[in-house]
Amino acid sequence: MSAPNSKKLLNVLLGNQEAVPPIWLMRQAGRYLPEYRALRLQKGGFLELAYDSETAAEITLQPIRRFEFDAAILFSDILVVPHAMGQDLWFETGEGPRLAPRLAEDRLENFTPAPERLKPVLDTVRKVAATLPRETTFLGFAGSPWTVATYMVHGQGSKDQSEARRMAHTEPERFGSLIEAIITSTVDYLAGQIEAGVDAVQLFDSWAGSLSPAQFEKWVIAPNAEIVRRLKMQHPDAPIIGFPKGAGGKLAAYAEGTGVDALGIDETVDPHWANRELPKHLPVQGNLDPLALIAGGSDLTLAVENILSAFANRPHIFNLGHGILPDTPIEHVEKLLTLVRKG
Repeated sequence: MSAPNSKKLLNVLLGNQEAVPPIWLMRQAGRYLPEYRALRLQKGGFLELAYDSETAAEITLQPIRRFEFDAAILFSDILVVPHAMGQDLWFETGEGPRLAPRLAEDRLENFTPAPERLKPVLDTVRKVAATLPRETTFLGFAGSPWTVATYMVHGQGSKDQSEARRMAHTEPERFGSLIEAIITSTVDYLAGQIEAGVDAVQLFDSWAGSLSPAQFEKWVIAPNAEIVRRLKMQHPDAPIIGFPKGAGGKLAAYAEGTGVDALGIDETVDPHWANRELPKHLPVQGNLDPLALIAGGSDLTLAVENILSAFANRPHIFNLGHGILPDTPIEHVEKLLTLVRKG
């Protein structure tokens, strides 16, 4: 526990409990907002938005203006890191990101690093930090090495990450070199975000749930622990949230092994179980099912009450168990805020 901070969400990340949990939502700057959709029609595709610092700053601030969330999260993408490492990146309409050449067929040594590609993102951080309300925590983020590697190997998302898992088993030295390169790039990138004005950062490990326990230890816990270690050497006071989606029963091992300051949990985890099994004073974040938010009504009310009761005696940040979905009604988000803040 650290000295209280006037920013409620940052205060929780520092280990202090708030009477009313602060709230933000993963992907809160996005397609469910009409103002975002209008801007995207005007400006173009996702990557064009992310690399236009003026536009990306505006998108980051849109949900803060509308809902007064307790945190803003940088509008960007986890794949800007492999883009800066020299892989080509683009987004196919309706299909998601593509990276080339694929590391299933090529080698990292053949890439020409392009760190200048991250400059617009850091410019976005500076613009948002200069205009964000004083009470609002500013969150930066990056993808965790395992998840980023799965995209770099396969060239796009996949259901079971089989190509990356295969490489990790059959070519562990080569795969380990890729993970080390991602760690180095990620630490530099997150340090840059902190220096440009974010208060804390989150590590997204979206595909952590696809690994066996031994592989989880090797490719999720160990690399994230190394990021935490190196980043804390440069910025010891900047909190780090770890979010290993799908980790389930391995969450406690992740929390202990990585040294993160707070732990995000997905919607498949029973919050009462998590409260019992996780380190006693560890701040937690989550974990409403995004589909419960779409459903609204009594389903939403009961789910929110269950989460609030589970984490009533520890530092807690209310959030979804994953990103908000594009067809989420605005009025359901407003109802969620009322339910969380009624205390």
